[in-house]
Amino acid sequence: MHFKHPEILYFLFLLIVPILVHLFQLRRFKTSYFTNVKFLKELAVQTRKSSKIKKRLLLATRLLLLTCIIFAFAQPFFEAKDSKNATNEMYIVLDNSFSMQAKGKKGELLKRAVQELLENTPENTQFSLLTNTENFWNTDIKSSKSALQNLKYSAIPFELSSIMAKIKAHKSAHKKDIVIITDAIDLAEKDVANIDSDEKPYFIVPEAEQKNNVSIDSVFINQTLENFYEIGINLSAYGEDFKPISMALYNQNKLIAKTIINFDTKKKKINFTIPKEAFNGFVTIEDNGLSYDNKLFFSISKAKKTNVISIGEPEKSSFLSRIYTTAEFNYTNYSIRDLDYNRLEEQNTIVLNELDEVPQALQTTLKAFVSKGGNLVVIPSEKTSINNLNTFLGNFGRIQFKNLENQSKLITKINFDHPLFSGVFENKITNFQYPKTNNSFAVSSSYPAVLSYEDQSVFVTMIQNPVSGITIFSAPINTANSNFQQSPLIVPLFYKMAQNNQKTGVTALIIGNNPPYFVDVLLTKDAILEVKGTEDSFIPIQQILNKKVKLTFNDFPETAGNYTVFDKKEPIENLSFNYKRTESDLRQVNTNVISDFKTADTISTIFNTLQTERTDSQIWKWFVIFALLFLALEMAIIKFVK
Repeated sequence: MHFKHPEILYFLFLLIVPILVHLFQLRRFKTSYFTNVKFLKELAVQTRKSSKIKKRLLLATRLLLLTCIIFAFAQPFFEAKDSKNATNEMYIVLDNSFSMQAKGKKGELLKRAVQELLENTPENTQFSLLTNTENFWNTDIKSSKSALQNLKYSAIPFELSSIMAKIKAHKSAHKKDIVIITDAIDLAEKDVANIDSDEKPYFIVPEAEQKNNVSIDSVFINQTLENFYEIGINLSAYGEDFKPISMALYNQNKLIAKTIINFDTKKKKINFTIPKEAFNGFVTIEDNGLSYDNKLFFSISKAKKTNVISIGEPEKSSFLSRIYTTAEFNYTNYSIRDLDYNRLEEQNTIVLNELDEVPQALQTTLKAFVSKGGNLVVIPSEKTSINNLNTFLGNFGRIQFKNLENQSKLITKINFDHPLFSGVFENKITNFQYPKTNNSFAVSSSYPAVLSYEDQSVFVTMIQNPVSGITIFSAPINTANSNFQQSPLIVPLFYKMAQNNQKTGVTALIIGNNPPYFVDVLLTKDAILEVKGTEDSFIPIQQILNKKVKLTFNDFPETAGNYTVFDKKEPIENLSFNYKRTESDLRQVNTNVISDFKTADTISTIFNTLQTERTDSQIWKWFVIFALLFLALEMAIIKFVK
């Protein structure tokens, strides 16, 4: 037992006072006998005995009364089990990612967690609240009530390791209690690996009852017809026993198509045919799972012709005119002698076809062209200066040409996963009419091959950066050196090389995961582009590049939807933004990584546990009660004991 004011115990010396009073009352008197009261002697003896008992009882009760009063003022207590952590600071980590939209026994997991915090957090408790997107340091439940009630789901995934780093960086003289509320979707070992044992984390893992969920993953142009686009929509089903769901396609909030989907497989592809014109809308489904992945916004720009120039001898470049037709391309060819440099910056793609040497002026121009989003295709000549070509390619990446090999090789391997061949083949082809080359260069490249020879050496490779692509052949493809021009592979390959990163398809950007975006507009030096949506607007980071503007979005916008790029009040281009589909699978709950930490069902359980373990047991009230009892007992002895 401990005392809050142990100095009060010195007053126990006052116990001598009632003892002295008692001894004074017990002093001896001389006895005198009278003849007329002699018959009362026996009664007097009995009365004297009763008086002694009464006085002793009164002495005992007064001593106990005074002792209880002194002990009550000294405030005795039993020390708490975990008293050394009573001054710990509280940190509450609340996962507000989209997977917390799942429904538990009492509604959506996030909303229920917020309600429990509001109802069960003591008003006098100071804590810091951290979510995926916001931090509220040293607050209390009253001050943070509005923020909790207005807390929105975050497009930023729950990253416990980064949040724990923030808490660790928040310097404090006290130890820390951390309460982590998360559904543990995709929680990894690395997320908890750096949690210190003295931080005493508690995990609350609310569980979703409904784990079936359907997600719209992507939208793409499956086929381009004369007057229509056939768009494909990929969906994923997570769970078991799905009922048919409805899907609808909207353009400018106008319903243009609707269908019912039966999930006989976990992956589903649905096709719609829409007019070949500008599109700015979304596709949506209705299911009983998460809602954030039930809608995918996308835009299709008005079809524009792609500008392509080939630089090389006309007789060796004639095959390109058959690929780059006037219906979709503005194609021209120049020899190196007749090249008009002023036209290069207007192009989307430039093909260097079998140049013996790339002049320094052209190297400088092409370097700037690629940095501004242009695509470059390099086809070497048998007479190419290797040093000149390597110096030129060194501007773009780690790829070097070596010696010319006079050896016939078959082109046998297609990289079906490469962006240049994505969507080209319905099935992977293992046996086709292999084209060949008679002479080719050995190439040292750190980039994946697009097409490979039978000996696994590179025939076509590509340096892909966020804004452009540099495609490099290791051999000339003129008819004297190769039959590649007769191969069915040449059309999709050159078509995709010219269209790489061009706005000829669906625009469906991912919030927080976007490469720079180029808008075709001529701006004055001080002009600024603004991106506006129905609920949100922002000004992206932008750089003016001749007749284009490079936009960088970073984590903007915060809300998925259809947006428009404005130059002052004039609309320039439509954009669509969507949330990452990383939390759609509600079965990926990983509680194994937190098995070594304390867990609880509710926040009230944690607060009650901390209150019990860290609160001293105050017993001074019991001494007050005993003092009152002894006072009542004293009064009873005085009144009833004779």
